[in-house]
Amino acid sequence: MDMDGGNKRGYNRLGADAKHQRVCYHWQAGKCNRYPCPFLHSEPPPSHANGSASSKRAYDNAGGAPGPRRGPNFNNTWGRGGAGAGRGAVVKAEKVCNYWIQGNCSFGERCKFFHSWSVGDGFSMLTQLEGHQKAVSAIAFPSGSDKLYTGSTDETTRIWDCQSGKCIGVVNLGGEVGCMISEGPWVFVGIPNFVKAWNTQNLMELSLNGPVGQVYALVVSNDMLFAGTQDGSILAWKFNVATNSFEPAASLKGHSRGVVSLVVGANRLYSGSMDNTIRVWNLETLQCLQTLTEHTSVVMSVLCWDQFLLSCSLDKTVKVWYATESGNLEVTYTHNEDHGIVTLCGMHDSQGKPILLCSCNDNTVRLYDLPSFAERGKIFTKQEVRAIQIGPNGIFFTGDGTGQVRVWNWIAEATTTIQ
Repeated sequence: MDMDGGNKRGYNRLGADAKHQRVCYHWQAGKCNRYPCPFLHSEPPPSHANGSASSKRAYDNAGGAPGPRRGPNFNNTWGRGGAGAGRGAVVKAEKVCNYWIQGNCSFGERCKFFHSWSVGDGFSMLTQLEGHQKAVSAIAFPSGSDKLYTGSTDETTRIWDCQSGKCIGVVNLGGEVGCMISEGPWVFVGIPNFVKAWNTQNLMELSLNGPVGQVYALVVSNDMLFAGTQDGSILAWKFNVATNSFEPAASLKGHSRGVVSLVVGANRLYSGSMDNTIRVWNLETLQCLQTLTEHTSVVMSVLCWDQFLLSCSLDKTVKVWYATESGNLEVTYTHNEDHGIVTLCGMHDSQGKPILLCSCNDNTVRLYDLPSFAERGKIFTKQEVRAIQIGPNGIFFTGDGTGQVRVWNWIAEATTTIQ
């Protein structure tokens, strides 16, 4: 797999003859009809890269994790895209036109702000789902289902028909939704002091008590359900087939503040917390193996990619971790943003290339090639995106602070055949 393709294309588009490196004003407005144009149809590249290290395997959303162990001479190319490299397809503009949002911008193509909810190649918005009155905090798409579930701080979960895009059900939960996941036929929803469990096949509904405060994160592994809670503990339940119920199995202690993110990979559970740390837990013994302290603010999201762990924080960084010969995780690359990072999500584009979606609290979602971190595009929203979920066939969903859910898809690149 060509992990650097996007990066090379970005630089090639710049050309060698751009004397003044000025960006075309009409191109920024999406209306340039000059060919060749004397000005750049891209952002000038930086003069340096901002890190080194890499993996050449494809992204595995459900699987891999840090390991196997690597020696001290392990060399890779994380961040070869550099700070902003590969942005040939992306205009650097940080704001959508407020008048355009209201439908009355009089500048038209002369407006210096975007008249679009996204910029970049290879993806587009299909539709938007309206209904939630407050922030969308969670999205779940059960495997094999034609229903989408969205949870909100308006204390409801909405169920959407994927064929019509219509809301076909609203469940009032009596508490703000902190998180939601699906596993097999089950949908699990975290609310203050409870985890709600719904079986979408037989319509069974269960309430799991034990959490203290809001439930911020959920993950399933080894037939166990783990919940990260506001008081810093991680609770675990195991499903009992005989009684058709979830029974308390363990409580993992160690974090001093709320646990807001969980992910499983390589027989490890990784937990990100408001105490600015990540803890690594052995799934067999449920003992803490290591505490990672390199972040300086809340660790908002963790995910596994190949043998690497990725984490993001309100400290404006994405950190890439890998296992040393001793088995401990160390930072091998740090990607810097200008704003705090709210959540991460990994998927493949239409060509099978791994993409990282990175939601920032400046109301944007950045899309990056992995492992180069070359920028592929940007999504703009009215308020920050707190939930991103992958769907089938290149579809993905975003939910923002206004209650709006948007549906996006990756577009297959057109191929040219020479006769």
